[in-house]
Amino acid sequence: MRIARLPASASARHSNLPNPITLSSRISRRTLLKAGVAGGATLLLARWLYTTSSAPRDVPVAHALDADARAILAAVAPVMLEGALPTGAEGATALRETLAGAEQAIAGLPPAVRKEFADLFSLLAFAPTRCLVAGVWKPWPEAARESVAAFLSSWRTSRFSLLRSAYGALHQVILGAWYGNPRAWGAIGYPGPPSLATRASG
Repeated sequence: MRIARLPASASARHSNLPNPITLSSRISRRTLLKAGVAGGATLLLARWLYTTSSAPRDVPVAHALDADARAILAAVAPVMLEGALPTGAEGATALRETLAGAEQAIAGLPPAVRKEFADLFSLLAFAPTRCLVAGVWKPWPEAARESVAAFLSSWRTSRFSLLRSAYGALHQVILGAWYGNPRAWGAIGYPGPPSLATRASG
């Protein structure tokens, strides 16, 4: 897969929308798509989850992400977490908490890195680049699971480090949000962090 330039006619039709070429170039020059940045988001998320004064997990930070970014995460997270999330009503709650946790983690990053995530989401939200770069032809809320899975697989195994790193950023934020949630701990045999009382007595 390659990031191709849009034809001039397409650019003219979308002159009032974000320029996807500018977005992709800006992302490639920044540190979001380097190893370890998404891991930093996971650490920030874990710190939030383990703080007793944290807000409820299903209440995201106001305006941390826009509607397009939330739609992308809502389409990607169930596919990345397939087989890990509970089923039924609990699964819907777990997904909502995971999306809120991912948004909380991104909100806790430095402003420059949040801007890089915003650039990535803008690239995926812009219809021409969503089709050309991600291969997802329908808007994210309408995208089929198979289409989203194919997009993730192609970025994960892409010969372009830019796309592999973008996949890694989404992967670590989403998996960090889920496995930082106590709902996930039973399935992996994790008893949870020690309580303050346990640490004090030790």
